Amino acid sequence: MALKELSSLEKALGFKKPNKYSTQGSSKTPVLQSNSGPPLCGLLTIATHLVREAQRPELLGVSAEQRAVVQQWLEYRATRLDGCPKEEVRSVLKDLNQHLEDKVYLAGDAFTLADMLMYYGIHHLMVGLSIQEKETYVNISRWFDHVQHYPGIRQHLPLVVVLRNRLYPSGQH
Repeated sequence: MALKELSSLEKALGFKKPNKYSTQGSSKTPVLQSNSGPPLCGLLTIATHLVREAQRPELLGVSAEQRAVVQQWLEYRATRLDGCPKEEVRSVLKDLNQHLEDKVYLAGDAFTLADMLMYYGIHHLMVGLSIQEKETYVNISRWFDHVQHYPGIRQHLPLVVVLRNRLYPSGQH
């Protein structure tokens, strides 16, 4: 999964030539083989490196506070979402939904690496939710739909229908 995310991230960042990756350990931690230095390990470390290589520092946050918020959501992705037991998924979705109540993106008003990696991380969850469940998490659904339509982000992932068409009563669409 992480290797596909890194490949999608590279394409979204405009890399012309894909990097060489391998995995290590039973958790299949991604490893970037670098020509100019030691190998880099871990999805978040590699993703941050790719953003810097692409000279897109705004994706890491423009202010010290925004950089901290981006880092916080990257850590949330790694510690709460990745490997999340099925019984805790609702709690994670509830946290995200609450956070996004008054925000366009995870770090406020600007699209960042946190949005990209969280989108890739919850895509499989959103695919599995019913329309009614997606309506329960209306803020996540709004954010998710916005991010999946952001240029270059969705790529190989299927489009997820997030909200029922409100023009027609249920059953007439």
